[in-house]
Amino acid sequence: MADASVGTGRGAGGGRVAVVTGASSGIGAATVRALAAAGFRTVAAARRVERCEELAAEVGGRAVQLDVTDEDSVAALAEAVPDAAVVVHSAGGALGTDRVADLDPDGWRRMYETNVLGVARVHRALLPAMRRSGDGHVVVLGSIAGFEVYPGGGGYTAVKHGVHALCRTLRLELLGEPVRVTEIAPGMVETEFSLVRLGGDAQAAAKVYEGLTPLSAADVADVIAFAVTRPPHVDIDHLVVRPVAQADAAHVHRR
Repeated sequence: MADASVGTGRGAGGGRVAVVTGASSGIGAATVRALAAAGFRTVAAARRVERCEELAAEVGGRAVQLDVTDEDSVAALAEAVPDAAVVVHSAGGALGTDRVADLDPDGWRRMYETNVLGVARVHRALLPAMRRSGDGHVVVLGSIAGFEVYPGGGGYTAVKHGVHALCRTLRLELLGEPVRVTEIAPGMVETEFSLVRLGGDAQAAAKVYEGLTPLSAADVADVIAFAVTRPPHVDIDHLVVRPVAQADAAHVHRR
């Protein structure tokens, strides 16, 4: 999809600067590759900066260390990238599958800090640059958990519902400005997501995707590249993408 977008609308990134948070793995890393291929100058940002440096060397971009939960780190990112035009908020993730009655407050708090406040912090820091660009674009990795619920997902769904509300609010607050807002809501994507959520249990993580073909990180990155290469007057507002085998968060067909 990223390649097909080059000849459509505005076409390629035209050398504009695109910052991707959470770029050390998964969807974030795949997005850096897709945007570089579409002609953007990419900045890969994450805590594991050594991975970002390898990725930057691969695509000819830049790497910046970033912890979205740390104000000083976010401020340093804004100082390092004063010409950001596109910001893809990919940093986030899930922790645990505890039911509400058995909640782990620390885990829920960490998810909120990263997924919701992390987006807000980075947005606040980089919004002046996006405004200066004259064609800014905020892309937030949400989830189908932002509008669906399931047992054992209370912490994550509450957080992603918050992300969804944040995106809708930004859409209103930025109305009339040259800054678009896009929320991408994937279903099942095979990345490190389940491994992290299940505390590093590789066997349990593999079972999540057993008997079906989930989305890949590259599938979601292609969707992001499509969204950010539309003409400036077109805003892909809220886009849901799932594997064919998934109807919703609780209903999956397994072979």
